[in-house]
Amino acid sequence: MTINYHYKNVQSPTKITLSDEQTAGHADHWRILTSDMSQDVPEWLQQMIDHATMPKGLNGNVSAQDSCLLLSENKPCHINQVLAMKEGRPERFINAYPCVDSPYGMTCKIERVIVNENSHDAVLRLRGSDGSIVYAFDQLYTPNRHLYEQGTTYFVNFSAWAHEISISEQNEVIRVEDEEAIRYHRAFNDIVAANDGKIPDDLQEQIKAWRPETKEQMAPVEINLGHMCAYLFGDTLGQEDEAWCQGQVLGKQQTVFNNKPIILFDVVILREQDTQPFVVRIGACLTDETQAIEVHDYVQANIWLQAAIYKENQQLQA
Repeated sequence: MTINYHYKNVQSPTKITLSDEQTAGHADHWRILTSDMSQDVPEWLQQMIDHATMPKGLNGNVSAQDSCLLLSENKPCHINQVLAMKEGRPERFINAYPCVDSPYGMTCKIERVIVNENSHDAVLRLRGSDGSIVYAFDQLYTPNRHLYEQGTTYFVNFSAWAHEISISEQNEVIRVEDEEAIRYHRAFNDIVAANDGKIPDDLQEQIKAWRPETKEQMAPVEINLGHMCAYLFGDTLGQEDEAWCQGQVLGKQQTVFNNKPIILFDVVILREQDTQPFVVRIGACLTDETQAIEVHDYVQANIWLQAAIYKENQQLQA
């Protein structure tokens, strides 16, 4: 009998390890939801135990016999709690953080993991199929931590908590008067429109050859910054998941988190032609200001961006 072995060299993504001193923790994230952390958070952690679930992520063999266990809840806004286990019983508390579930995502490769192995706090550096770079806190690092593969494409769900969210300033307008910039802008729009909305392969050559037909075509161009989609990740190592974004609200609904009313906004924060739109479900506490935000409004927000990678979602890969 002949046995054929197929060797596969599987490598994990690059990992940067942080110390406890370098890790910010979740105090600011809990403050989004309560002004009395010392009272509310321990109570919430105790209450969730009665109906906790064990999310598997990419790991189909999650068990209470594992050295670390992630507990969660089947709710739109919920708590994830990490416990150290010994012989199937909780040995000590490791970490806990509030999460938002999201149906929205895009295909990405994991380029780097920035992690504190003591707390299981991990930030993923993700590259989208269009080349965009996104940093997000890994909701499911505990079950997924040994399974990520370098170069593998995953479908990643994205959500966030809003530290602040408000309607964008509609009076922020840039007036472009440079003739070459105006010519490029008008030429680009005319050429793409004439090509049924698609960018031709010889775009730059066509732009060089384009000439205005009327004086109005060379009039100054005004760009409303309040109608832009933008995403800027944090610049501190291990805190790149703290981001600023601006985008358009595509959906709005209400839910609760431990009896606190929460509004969920579905916001597109990156939207370029011929690329996958980057849509994030953002949770925000119900206030007069957040209640006033409507579908189709443009908003700007400071957010804590989160990622979740589930095995059952991988058939959604492009």
